[in-house]
Amino acid sequence: MTYDFAPLFRTAIGFDRLAQVMDTAARNTGTPSYPPYDIAKTGSDSYALTMAVAGFAPDDIELLVQDNTLVVSGRVITPQDEGEVLHRGIARRAFERRFALADHVEVTGADMNNGLLRISVRQIVPEALKPRRIPVNAGQTEGHSMGRVSAPSHQDHVPFAPNPTLATSAPPHSQSVPNAA
Repeated sequence: MTYDFAPLFRTAIGFDRLAQVMDTAARNTGTPSYPPYDIAKTGSDSYALTMAVAGFAPDDIELLVQDNTLVVSGRVITPQDEGEVLHRGIARRAFERRFALADHVEVTGADMNNGLLRISVRQIVPEALKPRRIPVNAGQTEGHSMGRVSAPSHQDHVPFAPNPTLATSAPPHSQSVPNAA
């Protein structure tokens, strides 16, 4: 079964990456299960990817971040001489796993302990995308135009005084208005 996401993106701008991730996910029908892994949220903006890589040394593992994709690959370079193996339950076959990373996500480190590879990932929100408070200044009606602030003058601070020449009552009507009812 295939999905066409084109109608969703006809009116969206800048969601190319989302379309690419959805397209890749739709094509990945035979996802490999080796090596097994966990993804955990360890904080408000941090994650940990833990992979079971028993039989691999740190030198056998390669991590590569490219085009918002984390590629974890493993290859045993020098097999250990174990004599005649009667049963092999610990897989040491080569592998490659790919993980899509969201924008502004970076891999901050990796360590291996007790056959588990732990990769630390953190989402970094750029300053331009962080919420910021905009101060509201006292508005000036005279000498102020959009986008330009003029220096205050002494006239800006004069309290409002009504013009004595303006009439305060409505002008008298010379004609009567017929009743519309």
